[in-house]
Amino acid sequence: MTNSLSLRFEKAIHFITKHFPVSVEATRKPRIFHVIRVGVYLYDHNYSEDIVLGGLLHDTIEWSRATKEIVKDEFGDKVLKLVLANTKDDSISDKYEKTVELIQRCVRNGQDALIIKTADILDSFKWYSDQNNQSELKYCVRNANAILKFKPDNFNDKIFDELKIWQQRFSDLSE
Repeated sequence: MTNSLSLRFEKAIHFITKHFPVSVEATRKPRIFHVIRVGVYLYDHNYSEDIVLGGLLHDTIEWSRATKEIVKDEFGDKVLKLVLANTKDDSISDKYEKTVELIQRCVRNGQDALIIKTADILDSFKWYSDQNNQSELKYCVRNANAILKFKPDNFNDKIFDELKIWQQRFSDLSE
């Protein structure tokens, strides 16, 4: 990867630590560690700079005090678009409807947005399987099912194959 991406990655980590609240024991998963793992996964798998930064910042609007304007000013329109595509709509109360709306929004925003959501769910699968958290693994399966159902055939990336393996591994948890 480029020195430019490395510097922007570091800038994003500083941004996250400035804006995210500190996780506590009751937190489902340590927030900052989660977004860093997602960003590192995308970085290590040679995704574009916008995808890597979008992955690193994907929970910024949901979990932090940062606004859309702040994200746009710091990282640009494309990264903001990817972050917003991956931001849950908390006005939707039904968990299935909320998942479908989020995945369909990622699809409408393009393969890059869906790659970020998939990296997010892969990290959640790994974290919650290590924690043996069955209810959160059900959440992961619900998201994986929606991603694989709504993913257009022309979205061909190896990350979707990896997701399929995790989905099958926990298919007995489908809701």
